[in-house]
Amino acid sequence: MRGRSGFLQDMEQNGFTLQYMFDHYPFLPEERELGLHTVRRVRPDFSWQYQHRNGHYSLPLIAECYDQLKKEIPSFPRLPFTANELRQMFKKQLAMEEAGFVTVESVKVSRSVNPDTASQRKGRIEHLRSHWRKELLLAFRDAKSKINPRRANHFGTSIYPFLQLLPEEDYIDIMIMVMTTLPPNGEAMIVFAKDLGRKVQSRFCIKRKQKLGITALVTKVYDHYVELLASDGKVHNKFPREYWQELERDLLHWYAYGHQDVNWSDATTMQLGTFLANIMVSGMNIPKNAKNPLQQRLIPAVYHTYNYQSKRKIGFIKPHPMLTQILESDQNSSLIFDAFVMPTYCPPVPWTSPTFGGYIVVPTQLIRMEEGITKQRDLLDHCKEEDPSKLHVILDTVNQLGNCPWHINEEVLDVIISLFNSGGSTQLGVPPPPSAGPILPKYDPTGKTGIADRTAYNNDMRLARKTLFEMHSLHMDAEYKLSIANALRHRTFWFPHNIDFRGRSYSCPPHFNHIGSDTTRSLLQFAEGQPLGPNGFDWLKIHLVNLMGRNKCESLSERLRYANAHMEDILDSADRPLEGHRWWMKSDEPWQTLACCKEIAKAVRSPDPAAFISHLPVHQDGSCNGLQHYAALGRDVVGAASVNLIPHELPQDVYEVVAQKVEQHRLRDAANGLQIAQVLEGFINRKVVKQTVMTVVYGVTRYGARLQVEKRLDELEDFPKAHVWKASIYLSRGIFHSLKEMFASTREIQEWLTESARLISMAGYSVEWISPVGLPIIQPYHHIKYTNLKSGIQTVSVCNMDMQQKPHTMKQKNAFPPNFIHSLDSTHMMLTALNCYRKGLTFVSIHDCFWTHAKTVDIMNQVCREQFVALHSQPILENLSKFLLRKHSGLLPEKTKERERHLKLLDVLTRVPKKGELVVMSVSLALQHP
Repeated sequence: MRGRSGFLQDMEQNGFTLQYMFDHYPFLPEERELGLHTVRRVRPDFSWQYQHRNGHYSLPLIAECYDQLKKEIPSFPRLPFTANELRQMFKKQLAMEEAGFVTVESVKVSRSVNPDTASQRKGRIEHLRSHWRKELLLAFRDAKSKINPRRANHFGTSIYPFLQLLPEEDYIDIMIMVMTTLPPNGEAMIVFAKDLGRKVQSRFCIKRKQKLGITALVTKVYDHYVELLASDGKVHNKFPREYWQELERDLLHWYAYGHQDVNWSDATTMQLGTFLANIMVSGMNIPKNAKNPLQQRLIPAVYHTYNYQSKRKIGFIKPHPMLTQILESDQNSSLIFDAFVMPTYCPPVPWTSPTFGGYIVVPTQLIRMEEGITKQRDLLDHCKEEDPSKLHVILDTVNQLGNCPWHINEEVLDVIISLFNSGGSTQLGVPPPPSAGPILPKYDPTGKTGIADRTAYNNDMRLARKTLFEMHSLHMDAEYKLSIANALRHRTFWFPHNIDFRGRSYSCPPHFNHIGSDTTRSLLQFAEGQPLGPNGFDWLKIHLVNLMGRNKCESLSERLRYANAHMEDILDSADRPLEGHRWWMKSDEPWQTLACCKEIAKAVRSPDPAAFISHLPVHQDGSCNGLQHYAALGRDVVGAASVNLIPHELPQDVYEVVAQKVEQHRLRDAANGLQIAQVLEGFINRKVVKQTVMTVVYGVTRYGARLQVEKRLDELEDFPKAHVWKASIYLSRGIFHSLKEMFASTREIQEWLTESARLISMAGYSVEWISPVGLPIIQPYHHIKYTNLKSGIQTVSVCNMDMQQKPHTMKQKNAFPPNFIHSLDSTHMMLTALNCYRKGLTFVSIHDCFWTHAKTVDIMNQVCREQFVALHSQPILENLSKFLLRKHSGLLPEKTKERERHLKLLDVLTRVPKKGELVVMSVSLALQHP
């Protein structure tokens, strides 16, 4: 007893109290009770109760936001489902995640075959899969038996324990699933192996949660959680995070199951993946003659080869062409996806910490980061311990974005699928099949039937294969998206969200989501509709004109007039999209335009357009939001006017303004006899300058700007190609000069941020800061070490992302200005999202593009303006300077050179760029309704 008591005293003297241990260690409920029983044998008076802290909202923006939320009675949106319906959805989602994968029927139409042939092909596929299972199981056991369990590799670990985590059949299932999804042109060995390893890790995490009872605990909480979301649930004026945490307290007594996921290093997953890849190459066979699989000798199903890319030798895993032919001949063609690739069938589990939320059992992280970036996790843990409220805005925003229910726009989906199966259309973003690609050239020394020159033949063959591979990739990507959308017909689904290290939000499902292309966005509509109301029908029409890419400098009244003038074209597009005048195809975003045409046609033909229930998201986009933030930071009146931060009769187009300024400089130079200025007459327009203007706020160099302009000039058919190089230099200089005139303070702020980051990284530190809503951010740019991993078929270089390595000065300084602006942009989105949630609005964002119902566009615009002003009313640059000074104003280095550099850093950090006069600001999203 005295020994145990002394041990507890030693713990407490080192600051590790019993209260802290039971608060933070992820005990299972029965483990915790056993631990308490053991402790009370030494300390009979010890009692434990979890000390949950909600925080005190120390940051001004957070305090103001949550004060407003608490003062008013929130009208948080409810879902149009009963509690029992949501519970049934949860069961379907849980079953899919526990299975680990889902099978989806492909939308691709194959040529018809008779039932007997189809049955034979199906039997052949089943026979091969059964044969593969036997072969792989024997090869797996044989390879595992040759491993010395006690011998560690050069990474200090042994792969043997990782081959014991799952039943052998699970490893076999993963290999077969990966093999059936392997593209005909193969996959790089390093990508292929990492994917295999990650799939094993994910399967292990899911099984581990089942074994530990975590799945049952989450199910128990979710059964009560649906009361907050259901249409027939109890009224709770709480955020999903708050309500879930209350349920954890009441039902589970704060059991911290969110810490149960395990993280494997890249080296471990790569080592495991290469081990399984070796087994696949040596242990999977197919018949040489597909027509008679039982009589022919066998050949390898997948093989390892090398390709050269940019003069680098890259190892590839490729399927045998016969295997591709066999799989494509399966008339019941289906696609296999991991569970996390699909949208969820129920509202996502709310994020309550950086390690728990989103999916039910599939391992997910709140912040997307590379393996080895441990400093970011440490900052999040410290932030949670110091003040939990600092993460509340981030958690609540991501939950709100993920709680938006979606439906498939089936009318548009049918049109796209019909076009996809009839050959596609490059103009409309529907990739044609590889069969429509170039024919591979033939080599004939005589030159009669092919190319006689060997070098020319090799070049043409390489280009033809490259084109075919690209066409196949694009075609398969479209097939994946359309097949997932087709499988979601008549369903309600959700997109769990997480963020990157700067706070920008993303959908977790990678293939099909609202952040995708025009084609994908057109397939999505809100599951819950709202009547258009008095102004909603007009906003639908304005949204249509915005999608067309026309009238960008016209008032909303003019855009509305344009839509009304083309009502006949709108109705024709809606009724006969592929047979009519095809007016919608002239749009910048043709498929979203078609979806809007169909919605307008339904509203026009309804008895009362104001009462029409609309499901179509209406977008409101920022006007070059990077420049908006720079102009607001520097109180730059001239720049603010050009990006719609100051009220104006007509919306301003900064790209057009820059093009006009460059044209003025060109006219002056042409009059003075400069040849290149004379050549550019009539070629300077909005499109030529747009990309450079967009990216200048994200640190594009003059060299990069020249390449951008060069590409735009190459696209102009009439521009003389001999002058492209000189013209791109001239125009890039003109764009930078014009922006410097318009945004006087922007370049000064950029230079201050860049110089600060350069000196910080040269001192051996990564640049870090805290966003205005409390998200700790650190730039993950370090010098990377590569470690060679030897496998049976090739050596793989594993990237060692270690935050202890020296910071990469060039990347740190170039990335700081754009990353800082991205963090401000994400902060504005979060504030807007929470306040829209408070007002009962459906809100979705794609960075600076905000979506809501047509009826609520006016309210969202007002909230967006208010939160932008609230954000930039804060002393953002001053707070950044104070934070960096506190971080780096420690003891001076002893060496003279390092001391001088440190003093220079402190001097730079104190010289915050001066601001102009404070002006009343608006934003482009806030243009008044006509």
